[in-house]
Amino acid sequence: MTERHMLDIVHNQHPVTLTPGASVQEACSLMRKHRIGAILVVEEKNRLTGIFTGRDAVCRVLAEGRDPANTRLEDVMTTAPVTMKPGSTANDALHLMQDGGFRHIPVIDNGLVIGIVSKGDFRGLEQARLDDETEIWERI
Repeated sequence: MTERHMLDIVHNQHPVTLTPGASVQEACSLMRKHRIGAILVVEEKNRLTGIFTGRDAVCRVLAEGRDPANTRLEDVMTTAPVTMKPGSTANDALHLMQDGGFRHIPVIDNGLVIGIVSKGDFRGLEQARLDDETEIWERI
């Protein structure tokens, strides 16, 4: 099996995004609706300005007693998040997640958001690799 690249993983994605002025409540509602753990925060023309995760909601909003309806993403998001390019490999992403303690990494091309990868994406890739390997062994 050949090494997967970020573009292979995100090519059909339609990442969920909000603007910096959106509320935490709106972000959390979208995360629940789409069953995702992160919202990409973008400015005009889909330029990434930050990322807001479920962990941010707990640690930066709820634990600090902030009101999610009146807290803007720009006040609690992670600014300038670590990103990957479309040509980066799945192995690169896994190492970056492990070393940085990240669960989600935006994929950016020429400054524009094209997708986001999460640890869950790689569990699926690993299962596909194991299925391929099992099929090969069964033919032997």
